[in-house]
Amino acid sequence: MTVAMTDDRVRCPWALSAQLNLDYHDTEWGRPVHGRDALFERICLEAFQSGLSWLTILRKRPAFRAAFAGFDVETVARFGESDEQRLLADAGIVRNRAKVRAAVNNARAVLDLDTDLATLLWSFAPASHRRPGEPADVPATTPESVAMAKELRRRGFAFVGPTTAYALMQATGIVNDHLVDCWVDTGVAASAGAGP
Repeated sequence: MTVAMTDDRVRCPWALSAQLNLDYHDTEWGRPVHGRDALFERICLEAFQSGLSWLTILRKRPAFRAAFAGFDVETVARFGESDEQRLLADAGIVRNRAKVRAAVNNARAVLDLDTDLATLLWSFAPASHRRPGEPADVPATTPESVAMAKELRRRGFAFVGPTTAYALMQATGIVNDHLVDCWVDTGVAASAGAGP
């Protein structure tokens, strides 16, 4: 069930808890993302979100962007021990050593790919996907997110389990999980891809 705002637009309920969530929902979440650095940012943020609220990550997003050089893959891949110490001392971001190391590791994994990051991630788009009718219909994982996580780990990525992979799919428009009566139309067709 969605809730209408004062602008008469019906939205997914999770968007209504804070203005940052609302803005993210209305302008970004579920919209197709294909740029390498933009996808890398989403991989990092979804990993940092693990165990925390998404609102916490949105509040810290400007600091994350500053700390991680705008999520420029080449720059982050060159981060060393002094950068790790700098990041762990930065109160503006989530200071978790394993997640910081995963972000640097994942930048290096992106550079090691034998294919484009967008091509790899979008290859896991389901052949068909129904928009959920209510929040309880939104899965935490799917066979495609399990396969994506497995393939990313095989290629050297860290902190990308099936739940994180599914959140990444939602955030980047690989699947459209805006509820059926939500006003947002992401342009993602019900049949988005050929699957893994």
